[in-house]
Amino acid sequence: MAVPIQALLFDLDGTLIDSMPLHHEAWRAWHARHGLPFDDAGFFGATAGRTNAEILRDLLPASSDAERETLAEEKEALYRASAATSLRMIAGFEPLRAEARALGLKLAICTAAPLANIAVAVRRFGLDSQVDAITSPADGLRGKPHPDIFEEAARRLRVPPAACLVFEDAPLGIEAARRAGMPAVALTTSLSTSAFAGYDNLRLAIADFQGLDITALLTVKTTRDTQNA
Repeated sequence: MAVPIQALLFDLDGTLIDSMPLHHEAWRAWHARHGLPFDDAGFFGATAGRTNAEILRDLLPASSDAERETLAEEKEALYRASAATSLRMIAGFEPLRAEARALGLKLAICTAAPLANIAVAVRRFGLDSQVDAITSPADGLRGKPHPDIFEEAARRLRVPPAACLVFEDAPLGIEAARRAGMPAVALTTSLSTSAFAGYDNLRLAIADFQGLDITALLTVKTTRDTQNA
């Protein structure tokens, strides 16, 4: 069924901000500090969109929650030290935001990032004033591929899930959108288009927001699959 889009939901890391190389370097340094092997090629695809608690539960199952929380903060401190001076926006977002507002669309940021990391982006780019809502695990929500973060944004915006278009740079994020019944656009800032093959909710893959014709995406078809939510 064709549904008119009423809201745009944006992941943060790798979608609105060019942070994934900084996160990757922080994880590499963190693994080296702790004498752990690092899957340089596969780490992003396996973890992007998940919370640190979820990632470290798999990496260090014998550690306590308190120990993992301390280790997660250590990694995030490495990221924030770099991001504070070198973080950049993904190209083309400001024209897209202006066009979306002119069309009467609502906007939200839906991220698995910790609050302190979100705060870095907010301070550098004023993102909190550019969107209507920000949802994250700090709201008691599960990380992606669970649909919680997207579903909560739709609830806050008072927009049906099927009327939300998600922008994501990670397969787990596209999957989370699929479980929420939302169509999605993939940004190939970290992975190639082929990494997103097989998702029936994917409408487009783009390198960045420059030149994106948002009006062409305002009516899309979507399906809902909550079996794995």
